[in-house]
Parts: sequence; structure tokens; C-alpha cells
Amino acid sequence: MRTRPLGRTGIQVSPYCLGTMMFGPLGNPDPDDCVKIIHKALDAGINVIDTADVYGGNGESERIVGTALRGRRDDVVLATKFNGPMGTDPNQRGSSRRYVVTAVEASLRRLGVDHIDLYQVHHPDPGTDVEETLAALTDLVRAGKVRAIGHSSLPAAQIVEAQWVAERRNLARFRTEQPPYSILNRGIERDVLPVCERYGLGTLVWSPLAMGLLTGRYREGSQERPSAVRMRFVPKHLTDRNKLDAVERLVPIAEQAGLSLTHLAMAFVLSHPAVTSAIIGPRTMAHLDDLLAGAGTVLDDDILDAIDEVVPPGVDLSPLDVSYVPPALTEPDLRRRGPNDRAATD
Repeated sequence: MRTRPLGRTGIQVSPYCLGTMMFGPLGNPDPDDCVKIIHKALDAGINVIDTADVYGGNGESERIVGTALRGRRDDVVLATKFNGPMGTDPNQRGSSRRYVVTAVEASLRRLGVDHIDLYQVHHPDPGTDVEETLAALTDLVRAGKVRAIGHSSLPAAQIVEAQWVAERRNLARFRTEQPPYSILNRGIERDVLPVCERYGLGTLVWSPLAMGLLTGRYREGSQERPSAVRMRFVPKHLTDRNKLDAVERLVPIAEQAGLSLTHLAMAFVLSHPAVTSAIIGPRTMAHLDDLLAGAGTVLDDDILDAIDEVVPPGVDLSPLDVSYVPPALTEPDLRRRGPNDRAATD
């Protein structure tokens, strides 16, 4: 595979990034098989692996990745993430300095490495000052434990804020963003991707297959149904009428182009100039083989125009169930003045 620059880090990465969320008890419970999948991906030219401390439960995905990288560490751009809950203690999560320095040491142990190439904040953390997080991450970069830092699912305004804070406080800059992006979820084309281009951020987009909807397996009249685990995490997404209808309209576009829906979807996200890599998340070797078969597919303008007719640019047909939602949208008290405050304005 040809490589692409990861923003302005100087690091070169493959257009496909191997995501490992499906490695472990909730996906593929066979560690040896997961290791074989990782090795085949590396042999095929994929040189970047993305994992997280929460994947697989209690760090299992990181352990599997660490096993697979023995003897091959130098060939891989290794990315992991922190701030998801790793226990019941409220301080075993988040983006505070206290937790950042604890989380990185735990990830290094599980991965069996002395440094992480890309260390990412897994989710926005409204309760922690971004300067607190950046200061801690800057120390990790200066200590050599982390080469570059990034974030995931950050709204455009917060991306800009983090860049300003880094400049004014002389701290390490976030160098990457990891947003959701697919034919069915194009909202980041409005602001996140332009902001990433403006600041030279690399982007590793997740869920390019829309949590499985763009594989064509889950269609009207299909006998295949999402697993209980998948339905538990993304029930509304997998049953959304607008998305299911869009899939039916995309299938003939793929057929006319001589492509599977999977290959059409992957080629679509990689066609955007602001996208660096698309994260694939195979659970089985067959899934990986299918994805690799479509590597290098390029869509012409006629096909891209046809896709735009189904889902217009910048449009989310509906949010992913696992997308970040600002707290003020879910907690009424954060968007309503209290009785005393309202009385004071009368």
C-alpha cells in the first residue's frame, strides 16, 4: 500500500489502519487467531494499528496487540487511547494529569513496549481543563514515552481551542483527530474535516462501514440479523429507516461500478482529501481478506456524484448510537436557568 503523511508529524501511514476493537471477548475471543489477523494485515502493507485500553475489556486488546508485535515493533505505527472507564473508581477514567500518567504506564505494560507512537484522548472530557490534559501529555512526549498526541470525536470548536491553548502555553499540539465518518454519517465534512486541514491534523476515521450497515449484510428482507452484542451497543443505528433506505439506494450504485458495497464505502471515505486513514475493524480473517481485496479502489466523479444524491455532503442521516453528544443536549439543567436565576431576570 502507498503511504500517506499523518498530518504534519512526518510519520507515514497506510490508507487502511487496523482497528482492534473486535479483538477480545466481545468480538473474536481467540487471541491466537487475532494475532494471525494482525500479522496478515502487516504482511499486506498495513503499518498502523489502533487500539485502546478499554477494548476487549480490562486491556485485553492491548495485550493481544503486544503479543502480535513481538519482533515487529519497529515496523508499526502504534496508536492507543485513554480516558474510558477502567474500573469502578471515578478516578480510573478521564483526562486529568493524575489519570493520564497512570493510564500510559498501564498501556505500555500491556503492549510490552517502551513508547507509543500516537497517544489519543478517547472521548471529550468537558470536566477537565484542556490545559491540564495537554500539560500531562507534553511531559510524556518530552519523556519519550509518547511520540505524538491526538484526540477522538472532538467537536470542531474544541479542536480549535486545544490548538490555541497549546500555542499560548507552549505545550505539545494535538496532531490527529479520530472522527466517525461514512457515507451515512457525513456531518464532519461541514466543520471537523476543514478544521483538521486548517491545522494540519491527520485524521483516522472510524466506522467507515457504519457499524456494519455498509457491508450490505443487514438489509430489508435479509435473513442475517445483527448479533446481540452489536444490537446492545448500536440498536437505533442498525434499525434506522433513513439509513436502511439509503443502503438500498447505494447497492445498485456499487453494482453499476462493479464493486461490493463494502469496497464502495471504504473507497468513499478515503477519497476525501482531509482523510489520512480509514480504520478497519475485522473480527475474522475472512473479514480482513474482503477488506484487503478492495484496497486501492478509486471512485470516479460519476460514482461520487451518485453517492451525493443519496446522502448529501455534510449530512448525518442520524447520529451513531456511540457518537459523542455534548452534555448540554442530554442534561436539561445545563441548558436551563434555575428558578432563582430566572426570577432575577424578571
